[in-house]
Amino acid sequence: MTNTDQELDPRRWKALIFICLAQLMVVLDGTVVNIALPHAQADLGFSDANRQWVITAYALAFGGLLLLGGRISDMWGRRRAFIVGLIGFAAASALGGAAVSTEMLIGARALQGAFGALLAPAALSLLTVTFTQGKERAKAFGIYGAISGGGAAIGLILGGVLTEYLNWRWTLFINIFFALAAVAGAVWEIREPAGGRNPAHLDIPGALLASSGLAAVVYGFSHAATDGWGDSVTIAVLIAAVVLLTAFAVVQSRVAAPLLPLRVVLERNRGGAYLSLALAVIGMFGTFLFLTFYLQVVLAYSPVVAGVAFLPMVVGMMIGSTQIGARLTTRVAPRLLMTPGFLVAAAGLVILTRMTVDSPYAAVVLPGLFLMGLGMGTAFMPAMSLATHGVSPRDAGVASAMVNTSQQVGGAIGTALLNTIATSATAAYITAHAADVTTPAAGELLKLEGMVHGFSIGLWWACGVLVLAAVVAFALINTGHPGGAHPDDIDDDTATTAITH
Repeated sequence: MTNTDQELDPRRWKALIFICLAQLMVVLDGTVVNIALPHAQADLGFSDANRQWVITAYALAFGGLLLLGGRISDMWGRRRAFIVGLIGFAAASALGGAAVSTEMLIGARALQGAFGALLAPAALSLLTVTFTQGKERAKAFGIYGAISGGGAAIGLILGGVLTEYLNWRWTLFINIFFALAAVAGAVWEIREPAGGRNPAHLDIPGALLASSGLAAVVYGFSHAATDGWGDSVTIAVLIAAVVLLTAFAVVQSRVAAPLLPLRVVLERNRGGAYLSLALAVIGMFGTFLFLTFYLQVVLAYSPVVAGVAFLPMVVGMMIGSTQIGARLTTRVAPRLLMTPGFLVAAAGLVILTRMTVDSPYAAVVLPGLFLMGLGMGTAFMPAMSLATHGVSPRDAGVASAMVNTSQQVGGAIGTALLNTIATSATAAYITAHAADVTTPAAGELLKLEGMVHGFSIGLWWACGVLVLAAVVAFALINTGHPGGAHPDDIDDDTATTAITH
């Protein structure tokens, strides 16, 4: 038995269960509340203007604090940050489920986002430092990638079931059970390798600039989705985001202990993984938005049936991540999995552009969703593994936070950008065909046709973004598979002592 074998944690596969459970909780919470919103609004009586804040408050806190959460997990230790994040997330969920006012619900959602920003990078960095050998790492990241990608769709299903058969409050209360199980698993099964903490003092100026800059990005694009790109607030916030993030980059290049060491993102393979993930999530979140409305408004599905309709994507993602990505990642270079994976997902979107007001689900939506899930699962697994591969243990938390940051920013951009494109296309279609309307029924049909036309245009744009993600992955990522040697696989801090065979 080698020294490496002796150092492997015998509980690592049990630990994976609880790490993935925590990640599932964080990811599905981004969508599980969506379907419950109309019921929460009727119960608490908040306005349409305040409705978006139930979603935005979570996204702002989560996206804005991710880098800070990643660095805190490097300082405290990932296991401790993981447990604190779980307990805080459960408490915030209980507060939100018991909300008696709009302000209480929005505040609880923001608190959820804050603890999620600590929990998510701690979970991924625990996975990174626990699974270090090629084949095992591939299997672990395959499962984790499938859950990360499919969690949003699972959230739609779970949200529909809980809302229809219990009530909207259970979309928040359910997190308590997830969190308690994960905390028990963390206490009994998760062990963090020694010597991986970063004792450097926290970069306060960097934390303030990063948090405010990322929050401005998320809010700016979320505001654009509801108020338009020409709105003065949208423009001002996005300009502020550029200024703040530029200042953050300057500060990180000059301080001794940066919040985000530039070596983490400037290495071309990790940088390529972050960028391609962000682009892919733009397309994926846009698709969630369009299909949620298509299934419930155009096809008149109930919340539960609409949620279940997303299952082919979850199945495809599980197959792509665990049966294709995990099996091939130790034999094939990452870009040779990511590039075709993104292209297969794009092909799924091409099928979805054929939607009409009376399309059979089995002929269009089912194959489109399955292919999108299959492609995303195949691409996400090596992308997530590569995004934390070769990084020194002391930077594992912040490198993991960058994965979540890429996805969060991509989701905000995708929802806002593609929604704007679809809405404009719908308005243009209705205007062009208004003269043909002679009866109220024809007017209602035109509205539905215009909506579906807008979705199709938005899906074509989402397809283009996925093709761009494929190009980025192929052009920037040049590392070989984990079984081979490539200079870029060697961490900066160990390159000077590495031996070339």
